[in-house]
Amino acid sequence: MTAADAESVGRVGFDAWTANPVLNAFGVDMMVKIRLSFRRFAQEHFSLITVGQLGDEIVGWTARDGARDYISDLWVSPAHQGLGIGSALISNTLREMRAEGLKRARIDTHAANEGAIRLYKDLGFSIIWRGMQHSPSMGMAVDKVKMQQVF
Repeated sequence: MTAADAESVGRVGFDAWTANPVLNAFGVDMMVKIRLSFRRFAQEHFSLITVGQLGDEIVGWTARDGARDYISDLWVSPAHQGLGIGSALISNTLREMRAEGLKRARIDTHAANEGAIRLYKDLGFSIIWRGMQHSPSMGMAVDKVKMQQVF
């Protein structure tokens, strides 16, 4: 990703977040906060983001923010979900992690986000924890699952 892609990346993340009924059930005020959070993250951390494109259009992205073995984000445009883009982005990130000599990969999601949990399990992740955790972007505690894959 380049800095010039920040607006598109922020929009894809926000659109994916709002299209998920589990995540968008927190009200309008939360939506405003999340829109700003996606834009700011893309602007400030573009070097941590890998985008997925169809032609010239950014349709998904993943990020590794934090520990080297942690995948912090996966977002795919609602219009492009179910096409294998999320799977391809995570698989690419896992290849990079293995090439870096890491021994595991970690990822987490909202505990009720069944689609993400199913995708991560299909890609070899296992649930290792479930509980309430503070979400900095949302500013509140949410029910999360933590998953990992050992290489």
